[in-house]
Amino acid sequence: MQEKIICFLIDDDDDDQEIFALALDTIDPDITCITANDGIEALNKLNIDSDFIPDFIFLDLNMVRMNGRECLTEIRKLPRLKKTPVIIYSTSSEQKDITETKSLGANDYIVKPPSISELVKRLEQVLRGRIQTI
Repeated sequence: MQEKIICFLIDDDDDDQEIFALALDTIDPDITCITANDGIEALNKLNIDSDFIPDFIFLDLNMVRMNGRECLTEIRKLPRLKKTPVIIYSTSSEQKDITETKSLGANDYIVKPPSISELVKRLEQVLRGRIQTI
């Protein structure tokens, strides 16, 4: 029996959430996509539900109430999430953002692509290691 993959997307843009969920569904309909609308909502969920350990966390950088850098810093303080990959999912392609977020503990960085097919390809690359170990 295959273990279900849980992806946690933290992004304040409803359209981006919908496109991301659609891309995951294209890869594998059994992947669960849970969303939070900003860093504060995400941290509340992660702190309140200690059993919630997603397989992957995808984090937007540019959010209003708490930006992605602040959220990433707080996520990395949670011992039970030390091994959970955090992937930045942002419109920014600035090298300084990539370098800074990796120094804060991000495992990977995805620039939001212009098409869903490109997003599917990039997500498959990120998820491949996890899927092969199941």
